[in-house]
Amino acid sequence: MLTLLLVVTPFLVASAAPAAIDATVARHMTSEKVPGLGVALIRNGRVTFVKAYGQRNVEEKLPLKTDTVMYGASLTKATFAYFVMQLVDEGKLDLDKSIASYLPKPLPEYPRYKDLARDERWKKLTMRILLSHTTGFPNFRWIEPDRKLRFHYSPGERYGYSGEGLLIAQLVLEAGLRLDVGAEMQRRIFDRLGMKHSAMTWRDDFAANYAEGYTQELKLEPHRRWDQVGAAGSLDTTLDDWSTFLAAAVRGDGLSAKSRAEMVRKQIDIDSPRQFPTLLPEKTDRWKAIGLGYGIGWGVFETPFGHAFFKEGHDEGTANYALCIDATRDCILMLSNSTRAEGIFVPLVNEFLGAVNLPAEWEGFKPAPARTPVSSGR
Repeated sequence: MLTLLLVVTPFLVASAAPAAIDATVARHMTSEKVPGLGVALIRNGRVTFVKAYGQRNVEEKLPLKTDTVMYGASLTKATFAYFVMQLVDEGKLDLDKSIASYLPKPLPEYPRYKDLARDERWKKLTMRILLSHTTGFPNFRWIEPDRKLRFHYSPGERYGYSGEGLLIAQLVLEAGLRLDVGAEMQRRIFDRLGMKHSAMTWRDDFAANYAEGYTQELKLEPHRRWDQVGAAGSLDTTLDDWSTFLAAAVRGDGLSAKSRAEMVRKQIDIDSPRQFPTLLPEKTDRWKAIGLGYGIGWGVFETPFGHAFFKEGHDEGTANYALCIDATRDCILMLSNSTRAEGIFVPLVNEFLGAVNLPAEWEGFKPAPARTPVSSGR
C-alpha cells in the first residue's frame, strides 16, 4: 500500500464545499460557546467565501449576517495606516520627519499632551514610529497609576503596542495637514471600495442591523456608538465591507507598489514574550525563528508559505482577526461579537489557511495543534 502525504498549502480546506466549512466553524463555535462569528476567505486577492454564523443579539435571538454592523476595534489602526500610506504616496507626508515639522505648535502645548512638557523626546516621534508601535508609550495613559502620559523608553527603541501613538498620528493629520480624518477615510477607502456600512463614527442607519458584544463570561457588552473619530479604534464595519478592504490591501489597490511594500515590511523586531500587557521588561528570542515584528499598522511574520501580515481587534465584547499571506495573496478574516472567539482563531486559521505557525501565545490566543496533513492510500 502506498500512502501519499499531501503538502499542506494555503486554502487546502478553503477550496472544499461550503458545507464542510460550515461544519468546521460550527464545531469550533460550539466548543467555545461563541455567540456570533463572521468568516471571510480571500484567495489570490479575491474574496471567495463570506458567511456569518450565530447571533448578533443573543437576548433577542437575532441572527448575525454578513452585512451586520460590527465593532472593528483595532482593525481601525490598519485601515488608518492604509490611509496614511496614501498620503505618503501623494508627497503630503514623510514617514521619517519629526512630527514637530508638521504640528503648528509643540505637542505639549496641546492640552492632551501637557504631560510631556518636560520631555523633549516627543520631538523624536515620526509617523513611522507612531504606526509601528515604537513610541515608548503605554497602550493608553489610563493604565498608568497616575493616569499621565510618559515615555518608558526612547522612541524607536523597542516595540510596545500603543493606541496613544495612533491618536498622535491622527493629531498630526488634523492639526498639521488640516485634514478631516473621518471624511478623508470615508472618501478614500469606504466610498471608493463600496463599503456601504463602514464609518469612523456611528451612523443612525446602523441601528437596524448591528451586533451587541459579549464578554468571556457571555455578559452583554453593548455596542459602543462612537461620536468622534479615533484612529486607534472607532471603526464600525461589516464582514462584507472589511473583507473587501482586506482583499484590496493584499492586492495593493490605491497604493504604489513601494508604499504597499513598506507598509507590510518589518520595521522592528518583537522581543516581548507577550503582546499584552505592554512594556514588559522581559525579553525573549522565541519569535526570531518566524521573524515576528511590526510594519506600518500591521504585524508581520514569516510562514511556511511566505511573508504574512496580520491585525487583531479586541475589546470587552469584540474579537477580530485578519491574516494575509503576501506571496499567494491568500487571507482569512474573522469578526466576532465575543472575546470567546479568540479560543478558536488558531484552529480556524490552521483549517482554512494552513499551518502558518501563528504566534498564538504572543497574541494571547488559545493555542491549538496544526492541522494533520491530509493523506490518501491506494
